[in-house]
Amino acid sequence: MSLRIYAIAYLIFLYAPIALLPVFAFNDATIIAFPLSGFTTNWFGELWTNTSLHTAVKNSVFIAVMTAILSTLLGVCAARAGAMAHFPLKAGIMGFIMLPLVLPEIIVAVSLLVVVVQIFDLGLSNWTIISAHVLICTPFCIAILNGAFQNLDPSMEEAAKDMGATRFGAFRSVTLPLVMPGIISSMLIAFTISLDEFIIAFFLSGVSPTMPVYIWGLLRFPASLPVVMALGTILVALSILLLTIAEILRRRGMARAGVADKGGFL
Repeated sequence: MSLRIYAIAYLIFLYAPIALLPVFAFNDATIIAFPLSGFTTNWFGELWTNTSLHTAVKNSVFIAVMTAILSTLLGVCAARAGAMAHFPLKAGIMGFIMLPLVLPEIIVAVSLLVVVVQIFDLGLSNWTIISAHVLICTPFCIAILNGAFQNLDPSMEEAAKDMGATRFGAFRSVTLPLVMPGIISSMLIAFTISLDEFIIAFFLSGVSPTMPVYIWGLLRFPASLPVVMALGTILVALSILLLTIAEILRRRGMARAGVADKGGFL
């Protein structure tokens, strides 16, 4: 009973601030306070006429898409090697690859800022953010894809090779269809992480801010807070949708592999 009360209290503490986003996003007043003054959708309408926001959204979507593709490609290679290959120092190498999971993002951001600007004397762009996001998203992709690859029978690929298929052909025709739900789930998770990430983007965005950095800039102007609430409501809804789809695909992949589901996001 006490554990249930703790869980409920924790969920309220965690999600109550997020639940206030749509409350004030549909409020008619520019002041974020109770009591509410009325219902309106004007703040959402302002999002469609803000050209600066459109530019920030385009930057964020481009960065998130490229991060999802590159992180998943690296994740597939690492997860397949970790599950099916045998090489010296395998555990240590895989642990080193997963290290960004526990590194503070500000350390990653400052380190890359020094490397890009001071050492290589390059300008900041969307690609500097992409490189950093790939660094932090790849371990998440590996964690998702590990389960898909570890539950595969290596003899299936070997049988395909014995029948004349090349190594890539065996992977494409046998392994890839089985791990495809995990790959799509990995891409959705990486896309969501990159789309919502702020600290690294703040340090490495240059003159083209991403959507989280643009939202932070709006917070300096009290009159813009309702617009921020409206945009935050859309982002929360989008994140929940993507995570739900990713979890459904992950479970479908586990069921296709015929193994018990021992975890997940939902």
